[in-house]
Amino acid sequence: MVQPPHSRLFGASLGFLAGYVDTLGFIALFGLFTAHVTGNFVLIGAALADPSRVSILLKFLAFPAFVIGVAVTRLMVLAIERRGGPSLSMALILQWVLLAAFMVFGCLAEPIGKDVSEMAMVAGLLGTAAMGVHSATSRLLLAHLAPTSMMTGNVTQIVLDTVDVLRGAADASTSARCVKTLWPLVAFAIGAIAAAFAYLAHGFIALTVPLAVLGAVIVVQRRPG
Repeated sequence: MVQPPHSRLFGASLGFLAGYVDTLGFIALFGLFTAHVTGNFVLIGAALADPSRVSILLKFLAFPAFVIGVAVTRLMVLAIERRGGPSLSMALILQWVLLAAFMVFGCLAEPIGKDVSEMAMVAGLLGTAAMGVHSATSRLLLAHLAPTSMMTGNVTQIVLDTVDVLRGAADASTSARCVKTLWPLVAFAIGAIAAAFAYLAHGFIALTVPLAVLGAVIVVQRRPG
């Protein structure tokens, strides 16, 4: 399997996308985490204890939607690689299509009321499936990059490496690892902040930003060499 060389731009772009989509989904769809299964488990627990606090059905359905996104990506990558095809490009394109559908159904659901409408439900599940594809693609095809959607591990690694630097035990690999994990973390934070302002100003049409970012990543990745 041929993988693109590591680049700060590539990792940062996908980190920005993940932070942006996760935050927009959280603000727009009753606290839904499109990229973080753990967060939805927490919200399910809160809803079971106090059903008046959050919409529970969307949180329950988000888990199988995420799983389906991961499973479909796995099967698709296996099928493409058997034929020697461009598995990474196709996985990224699948994510783009799901994100575009997330935006379309989100726009159809506007204005979002106090209850989860059918259109809002579909939008949330499409967004969650898209981020399932994102996570599976990172594990299967971009393992040489730092994680771009789950920042807890990146923060932990940066702190560990910083401690080693301060105690004089760092080497060249420590510095390289810091750079690799820092850029997706910073980009994720920027994406989260940008999404909050963009959604409040423009609604679901604000998803054109991560769609443009992912489209650029696809174009760059498909270039020869």
